[in-house]
Amino acid sequence: MVVVGGITRLTHSGLSISNYKLISGTIPPMNDTEWQEAFNLYKQYPEYQKLNNQFTLQDFKDIYFWEWLHRVIGRFIGLVFFIPFMYFLIKKQLSKSTVKKSIILLCLGAFQGFLGWYMVKSGLVDNPDVSHYRLAAHLTTAFITFAYTFWVALDLIFPHKKDVNKAFRNLIRLSLTILLLQIIYGAFVAGLDAGFIHNHWPMMSEGKFMHQTVYIEQSPLYKNFIEGKSGVQFVHRILAYIVVVLILLIWKKSKKLNLTTYQSKGINSLLIIVCIQFLLGVFTILLQVPVWLGVAHQIGAFFLLSAMTFTMHRFSK
Repeated sequence: MVVVGGITRLTHSGLSISNYKLISGTIPPMNDTEWQEAFNLYKQYPEYQKLNNQFTLQDFKDIYFWEWLHRVIGRFIGLVFFIPFMYFLIKKQLSKSTVKKSIILLCLGAFQGFLGWYMVKSGLVDNPDVSHYRLAAHLTTAFITFAYTFWVALDLIFPHKKDVNKAFRNLIRLSLTILLLQIIYGAFVAGLDAGFIHNHWPMMSEGKFMHQTVYIEQSPLYKNFIEGKSGVQFVHRILAYIVVVLILLIWKKSKKLNLTTYQSKGINSLLIIVCIQFLLGVFTILLQVPVWLGVAHQIGAFFLLSAMTFTMHRFSK
């Protein structure tokens, strides 16, 4: 789902299906007439009228595929969760705690589906692009839904937790918070296409750590850092350094603790994945966001959140 979602965004396929049909939308157009009807519907909206009016039917089919696949996988995930959940619930094989957690997961999944459509709607009015705020909400909720799913699974795998160093646990919590903020800014970068500018590293441009457009692009000033392409990319760069430093600090401080095998594996995986993710980010900028590298960078964030969630769980009471 993460891979296909990344491809859908990077190929600008997200606005190819301009309606939402929960059941019938599972089946794509099956003949020339249905394809032409779908294409004609697409022509009524700003993306075709302002950007893609040179599109042929085959071009439309190419972008339609990724959005359709993204939606179908979303429906499939819902079924994969809901049907077994109802089965185990009827068979009374779930504890009260697990039932509560599963209901939260069910609500998160439903909310995520709503956010997906809410995001698409923002690109069907005047501006032929989705709101980067809604894109960030959609992506972040997806990551949080996964992280909580993983946490529930870890609760079942490791029912017994141990006392831990509170200061160290708080450091991991801080790191998780900053990582989530970084994921939000990654979505901002994607939503604003901010990765296609300032394609230098470590400087934003030749000889400049901060490009002047970071602070003059928008007014008032704070909008530069939430709506300006340069400002959003700059914040994303800075947060990357902070995440790396925090994980290095976790790794260093862990050397003074008596760790279990799983705690040690969690911290080591954090260190390895954050190094890979940082390199992926650098090359994504330098190469001006090729689709495969943009997707790899998004998957890297997914695995980094996975490692952080696992480590956090192993240091929780």
